[in-house]
Amino acid sequence: MPRSQHFRANVGAAIVRDDGHVLVFERSDRPGNWQLPQGGLDLGEEPLEGALRELREETGILPDQVRMVSEYPGWLAYEWPEGVRADRSDGRRGQVQKWFAFRPESSLSVDLSASEEFRDHRAVGLDELVAGVHPMRRAVYAQLVPWLRDLGA
Repeated sequence: MPRSQHFRANVGAAIVRDDGHVLVFERSDRPGNWQLPQGGLDLGEEPLEGALRELREETGILPDQVRMVSEYPGWLAYEWPEGVRADRSDGRRGQVQKWFAFRPESSLSVDLSASEEFRDHRAVGLDELVAGVHPMRRAVYAQLVPWLRDLGA
């Protein structure tokens, strides 16, 4: 019997600075592709808890270095391209994401030394945020822009 396809539950975190720029991170496996921290939810984990865990694991940013300011009102989904899906054996078709926006505290420190995901970081405006992300994620990021703009980004 064939396995069913499904979307992986995922969370994302946008760190929005007071000057309106958003911190983005360059993927280690795809130089030139910049994105926001994101990752799958662990079994039984609440979305905000998962977003803070992903921040810590992927960027070295600790929960006390950020302050949550907003939760995107819904879940956003995207499909992986055919080639990505073909390489997967778990039946996943894409991801459905819950997004959170954070403000950095004065103690914010990025430490990518233990990150397997990212190799660099920088702050960008919202237009550059969408342009720099992998094409499969652009539609989701474009949906995030008005929400982030309303937060002062």
